[in-house]
Amino acid sequence: MILEHKRIYREELADYFRRGNKPREAWKIGTEHEKVGYCTQTLRPIPYFGEKSIQHLLERLADWNHDEQWLAVLENGNPIALKHGLASITLEPGGQLELSGAPLATIHETHDEVGHHFDLLRQLNKELEIGFLALGFQPKWKRGDIPWMPKARYNVMREYMVKVGNKGLDMMLRTATTQANLDFESETDMAKKMRVAYCLQPMVTAMFAASPFKDGKPSGLLSTRADCWLDTDPNRTGIPKCVFEDDFGFESWTEWVLDVPMYFVLRDAEYIDCTGESFRDFLEGKLPMLPGEYPTHADWELHVSTTFPEVRLKQFIEVRGADAGGWDWISALPALWKGLLYDEPTLNQAWDMVKGWKHEEVVDLMENVPKTALKTPFLDKNVHFYAETILNMAKQGLNNLDICDEQGRCEAQYLLPLFDVVKSGETQADKWLRLYRNEWNQNIDHLFKEASHD
Repeated sequence: MILEHKRIYREELADYFRRGNKPREAWKIGTEHEKVGYCTQTLRPIPYFGEKSIQHLLERLADWNHDEQWLAVLENGNPIALKHGLASITLEPGGQLELSGAPLATIHETHDEVGHHFDLLRQLNKELEIGFLALGFQPKWKRGDIPWMPKARYNVMREYMVKVGNKGLDMMLRTATTQANLDFESETDMAKKMRVAYCLQPMVTAMFAASPFKDGKPSGLLSTRADCWLDTDPNRTGIPKCVFEDDFGFESWTEWVLDVPMYFVLRDAEYIDCTGESFRDFLEGKLPMLPGEYPTHADWELHVSTTFPEVRLKQFIEVRGADAGGWDWISALPALWKGLLYDEPTLNQAWDMVKGWKHEEVVDLMENVPKTALKTPFLDKNVHFYAETILNMAKQGLNNLDICDEQGRCEAQYLLPLFDVVKSGETQADKWLRLYRNEWNQNIDHLFKEASHD
């Protein structure tokens, strides 16, 4: 949602986040997932233009005769997204297709929403001879092989990315993730949830590791996607230190966002390149590209959306650190975080575990997890221990909430893929690497069948 176009003043900035406060009975959870596309006849990335293309897929989805109507969002006459109520289907820079689900009351609804999305795609994929992969990083094709989507904001970002990091273009073109969006009831509740989420995010990254390949061979990592974020842009990614301060709140998060260099502003449907400029200067009417002009609420909301930390605060909390996966894995992520953060006794238990962890310890863990996942040492144990611990916490939290489907099954059922991981000690990435070295005879093409969304 873009707010009204009127000037925003410095003292109002933190209010944007504060307006996210919701009473517990109004809490919902949103789920977003991305998918890496490919042409089934050649395994190459799906082009935007052409008969068998992203453009055609979006047009067919908009025209499809099904229960809900998806409305196309156009840029320069090209469909770049679809909208249906509070849900949307959007494009990442390399054509990764994303479903941003509506805020829903239960994980049962989330599971149904994702399943319905795949039902729609399945009918069109065969017609267009395309498919989508349930993994975190394009496994075969190099960066130069990936077609850019015709979205103007990506033109600004691609020019800037190479100035601030070595893997930003890989992040844009070749990665795919699943994220969950959660509510909070107060500043205190937000601060506790943010701290817990940042501390536990590396364990989640480890459990969901599903991107061990790059350029057609093993990358030496279990989450190549997570590794990309370590060298994208240090000013807008990672783990802000302010979250670990005792007085962390809306004001301190606002100060961190103000320190993030700008990308662009939007005027008359055109993106104006402001890369590297300061939003603080903009507040004083000193933005070189718009001299004497002051930012609007919409400008601030747009700037907030260009920060990419592991856990992002908007008017809800986004947990962003998992590799993309299949239907069951997509449902597992919001179930995990709901169990940890929405049941108060479980949240307090998680807080008691992490409240003594230091910022530098968690940063170091985040940097090591992409390579060794569950086997990564942390404090006097390893990530596998903590992953099993938080998974059992989440199960208890969901059992306490006791929200059942029509068959009487609790939301904890959606944690099953994660229990398989901690029981076996093997991530999806580990399993694929074993297949690659044995049954697949080091031929990455087999992964396109193995990891394809059915």
